[in-house]
Amino acid sequence: MVVAVRASPLVFLPSSPFAASRNLKKQCNTIISLNIGLQSSQSKPSCITISSIKCSASSTSAIVSKEEEPLPLEVNEIKTMCKTWVWRGYNINYLSYQGPNNKTSRPSLLLVHGFGASVAHWRRNIATLAQNYTVYAIDLLGFGASDKPEGFAYNMETWAQLILDFVNEIIQRPTVLVGNSVGSLACVIAAADPSQISIQGLVLLNCAGGMNNKAIVDDWRIKLLLPLLWFVDFLLNQKSVASAIFNRVKQRENLKNILLSVYGNKESVDEDLVDIIRTPADADGALDAFVSIVTGPPGPNPVQLIPKLTLPILVLWGDQDPFTPIDGPVGKYFLSLPSQKPNVSLFLLEGVGHCPHDDRPDLVHEKLLPWLSHLPVVENVVT
Repeated sequence: MVVAVRASPLVFLPSSPFAASRNLKKQCNTIISLNIGLQSSQSKPSCITISSIKCSASSTSAIVSKEEEPLPLEVNEIKTMCKTWVWRGYNINYLSYQGPNNKTSRPSLLLVHGFGASVAHWRRNIATLAQNYTVYAIDLLGFGASDKPEGFAYNMETWAQLILDFVNEIIQRPTVLVGNSVGSLACVIAAADPSQISIQGLVLLNCAGGMNNKAIVDDWRIKLLLPLLWFVDFLLNQKSVASAIFNRVKQRENLKNILLSVYGNKESVDEDLVDIIRTPADADGALDAFVSIVTGPPGPNPVQLIPKLTLPILVLWGDQDPFTPIDGPVGKYFLSLPSQKPNVSLFLLEGVGHCPHDDRPDLVHEKLLPWLSHLPVVENVVT
């Protein structure tokens, strides 16, 4: 079903040649056609509410309508805006993006990608969120344009510490962490650190149960495959075998097929997305990172950590996720949380896969922006 929506006035965002080009196109077109992916007027709702959030009139200024929502950032534009932060001797790639309506009373947002992804995986979210918040996005060590040190033993705790240090050294303000997959889990671990005082909320998009599938031992499917997973670990520890497997996985057509299998909205799997995942895989150290992450320890489990958290948590879950299915042990655990913990709100997104923010960003923004607008006013600066 195609809906015609009248274009909104030009929205000012940080200037760049790419932004100017995108906004010029937006001004010149008086009608924007939006394919909202409905097969018929009788289609089921695209969002199933598990725990509702009440919206008040005072929160409407922080909610962006579809008419006002800016166009996604171009991948090359994101690259030109990125900066480097040196953490423990390693170069960490990150982006900071501030829109025109940013207020110091609102927390900053830190976007943390999942396995194999990077800052650019948030291309469809950054500009929308930046209309009312200062947005940061980071490439975790071993991913994107961040360093991939040879022989490094990757683990969830290292990524969590990187996130905490980034918030304290670069953002220096109360922050909401927004993560996808293993990025979500790294955010949970960071927030559970008893010494941290800077994290004001968590947004978890299809949170992983561990750094790899060996963490999910309660799932009969994993128990059945566990001997195979151990055998894969053995093979990956043989350099020549690991290289052959990795080179095959990152071939463009194979990679696109993998992405198509984990996205509900197949139209979101474009050539830019393939490049976002594939380009860093060609960098030195990418193979070592791949092997270390797949064969390494799974790390802390969210089931052990979430009960310790009292800060506001928003969980968004694509119901077509083959990696962390909603009917698996991790999905079922998160599904049960709203009835057990008043600080947790959860929305099940129908027809959406493992990466909701890029798969169906409109559905994510529809739930995320009102939730953010109800967070407590920020009064202090993190020291």
